[in-house]
Order: sequence, then structure tokens, then C-alpha cells
Amino acid sequence: MNRLFLPLLGATLLSLQACNTASEGTGNNTASKSGNMSDSVKTSMPAGEGAQNIENTQANAGSAAANGQPDPNGPTAPHANDAEFMKSAAHSDQNEIQLSKMALAKGVTGTTKTFAEKMIADHTKSTAALKPIAAKAGVTLPADMDADHKKMAPTMEALSGKAFEDKYLQQMQTDHQMTANTLAAHKQMTQDAALSGWITSTLPVVTEHLNMASSDAKMKM
Repeated sequence: MNRLFLPLLGATLLSLQACNTASEGTGNNTASKSGNMSDSVKTSMPAGEGAQNIENTQANAGSAAANGQPDPNGPTAPHANDAEFMKSAAHSDQNEIQLSKMALAKGVTGTTKTFAEKMIADHTKSTAALKPIAAKAGVTLPADMDADHKKMAPTMEALSGKAFEDKYLQQMQTDHQMTANTLAAHKQMTQDAALSGWITSTLPVVTEHLNMASSDAKMKM
């Protein structure tokens, strides 16, 4: 009896050991596959890529302004209707004309002088082209700077040399960015074909001025 029992017991123990070994192998394979899957997910999404995409989106939102183009999220002059827009546009022309005349009177030279002369010529033409459109609409255009620029003028008048030149070019960038924003925004609003045509022809000139002011300011740094 003992002779029969001992071989059976030995066979049973060997069978149990084999099952345990197979179970451990399956567990290791499962863990390995899980680890490989995790590594694959990590590899497909590099660390920080989500944050980088958000930063890229934010950077792209401001790229228009940085490239001398209208900024749809930037500040605009008053333009609730065509009459208000035309008055703002005329004020804008006078802001650039009067400040540029001040620059020439202070003896700016080189590219800044060329820029100031162009501002006077181009913005004079702009107002001349707008006058018949305004007259037809019964709108009287202002012939002076707006209140903010009138208030600013004495401070700029007190400056001289590089301090004045830096401030002048900085103001030209600020003014032309706002003008570009306003033109682009009102283009989407107006139902006046003549006014829309004026905006279409004027906007490229304003963005050219903005790029010139930005380039000139960088060269003076």
C-alpha cells in the first residue's frame, strides 16, 4: 500500500509545482505587456506637450499684432456707427500729422525724418479722400488731434534729442496699431460701399506705417 501511495504523492506535488510556475510566467507576461503599453503611451505624448500646445495657441493669438497687422482683440477708437468712425479716423490722421510736424520741428534726422514726412503726406491724403464720403453722409470731420493727444502734446514738446525720438516712434506704433484695429473692425460693420472702399485702400497704408515705425524704433535701440 505504501509503495503505491508514495509515487502518487510525488506525481501530485510535481503537478502542483508546474502549475505554479506557469501561473508566475503568465503574471510576468501580463505585467510586461502592461509596462510596455504604459511606455508606449508615454512615448506617444512627450512630457509637457500639452502645456506647449497651450503656449503656442496663446503666442499665435498675438502674432497678428506682432507682425504689424490688425489685432482683433486689441483696442480700437470709437466706431459705434459710420459717423463716429469717420470722426475717429480724421482725428487719427491729425494725431499723426501734428506729432510728425513736431518731430520735424525738433530736427529729427535720417529714417525718422523720412518717416515723419511720409506720415504728413499719407495722412493728409487719407483725410482728403474721406472728406467727400463724410460730406455725403452729413458728417463734419474734426481738424485737430483728439483729446488724449492734445493732453500728451506738451509732454512730448518738453522732450528733445533721443528721448523725443524714442517717444515719437513709440507713439507712432501705438497709434497705428489702434488705427489698424479700428479700420479692420469697422470694415465688418459698415454698409456704406464708399466708406468700405476707403477702408480697403487705407488699411494697407496704415499697416505699412506700423511696420516702418516698429522697424525704425528697433534700429534706434
